Amino acid sequence: MNVVLTILLTLQMLSALAMIGLILVQHGKGADMGAAFGSGGSGSLFGASGSANFLSRTTAVLATVFFVCTLALAYFGNLRPASSGSVLEGAIVAPPAPTVTVSAPAAAQIPAK
Repeated sequence: MNVVLTILLTLQMLSALAMIGLILVQHGKGADMGAAFGSGGSGSLFGASGSANFLSRTTAVLATVFFVCTLALAYFGNLRPASSGSVLEGAIVAPPAPTVTVSAPAAAQIPAK
């Protein structure tokens, strides 16, 4: 079971990082107007509109993978046997700290005049 959880967590983290990278690479909606008038965006690797379709579809696939991994991790996280009691009952109890006794200071003697 730990192997499955490790694989799911790794897949979730990789899809999240890839999604962040793809979202940062994509142009906003206002960048399409500049490509229509001949700015440098039309000479890209995928063509004028090809990169938007490819990047947006890849982002959607990665978002789906991330969402499915999140649901699977939540499902497997709830399969642990239920315990009756507090979470703190299973905590390691430290030995009690030694007690230190502090004696009261001696009363100061005031010389008589």
